[in-house]
Amino acid sequence: MRILLLAATMTAGLIVNNVALAGGGDPELGRTKSMTCTACHGPDGRGTAPIYPVLAGQHEEYLAHALRQYRSGERDNAIMAGFVNGLSDNDIADLAAWFASMDGLETAVP
Repeated sequence: MRILLLAATMTAGLIVNNVALAGGGDPELGRTKSMTCTACHGPDGRGTAPIYPVLAGQHEEYLAHALRQYRSGERDNAIMAGFVNGLSDNDIADLAAWFASMDGLETAVP
């Protein structure tokens, strides 16, 4: 019985972890968590100046991956490091979902 309970607990933990890593954040929660982001990335996610990346319309998985890389230090950026250090995996998923849900930039087809 103990082994069955242990196996069930481990399986549930793996499922929760994989769901968190795969995205699935809540865009509305991300919107409320993104207030700090708007200083550089703008309220529309399109950046306040050309030096700031456009986040609007990017793939959710890419955004979450990039934020986790900033948090771990794999991406070295002093400005971003200060903002992401306190983010949980759920915060990252929510922020990624919010920016991914926005309309991105459109470019003219030549």
